[in-house]
Amino acid sequence: MHYFLSNAWQKGNLIMITSTSSSQVKHVISLLSKARERKKNKEYVVEGVRMVSEVPADLLVKIYMSERFHSNNPEYVHELVKKQGISSDSIEIVADNVFDRMSQTQTPQGIMAVVRMKDSSISDMLTDNPLLILVENLQDPGNLGTILRMGEGAGVTGVIMSSNTVDIYNPKTIRSTMGSIFRVPFVYVQDFSDAVSQCKNAGIKVYAAHLDGKNTYLGEDYREGTAFLIGNEGNGLTEDITKQADTLIRIPMQGEVESLNAAIACTILTYEAVRQRSV
Repeated sequence: MHYFLSNAWQKGNLIMITSTSSSQVKHVISLLSKARERKKNKEYVVEGVRMVSEVPADLLVKIYMSERFHSNNPEYVHELVKKQGISSDSIEIVADNVFDRMSQTQTPQGIMAVVRMKDSSISDMLTDNPLLILVENLQDPGNLGTILRMGEGAGVTGVIMSSNTVDIYNPKTIRSTMGSIFRVPFVYVQDFSDAVSQCKNAGIKVYAAHLDGKNTYLGEDYREGTAFLIGNEGNGLTEDITKQADTLIRIPMQGEVESLNAAIACTILTYEAVRQRSV
């Protein structure tokens, strides 16, 4: 079965993918389910209308649409192609039952894209008066995605993550970023201690959110180069990394609550820095 897309794209037909044995289908499924495949291919998958619409054109590898989605959304398809400046070679139509097998969401919207990973480095983030988030061994995909989304809203310079932090290209993490994964600089580092040292050597003051912090977060000055260390949900920061911090800070608690969710704590600290810098 052939589907004519639109004269606005290019003349010609696309052959619909109708089998889960297709190499392209297998590739998408492996990217969605296996971190090692994502790392090996330096590609990942995003799902949904909003996420696909926000993929930078230079990072787009391929778009997959279900037969139903393509039939029901001709105007969206036209606008997507016009906005992204892509050709029909970058688009595949997939039988509905095959698309459902490819997707990891309970109610697939009918569109997904394979995206090329972007390259960032710590040096790119050490700009004038940086505001950084340093994440050590965070394990919850939702927490990391929320931190990235919050980071965009707060205008952070970048997010630096230890190699044992959850995969940012995990589908759950990607969904929780709400598109911020495309716009916030981030990098994984093998030597997290060295990354902290690089920040300090660049004149950035490193604060650790810690239960042993003697100073409340409200008593510090974040108007100059600042980095916040955020640790694992259950164990917090490792002892060695804690020792590297310039200052341990805490968020005052009432009742029997000892600590906050990592993403919430990170948000409180980051937006206090934003508030101070806007005064």
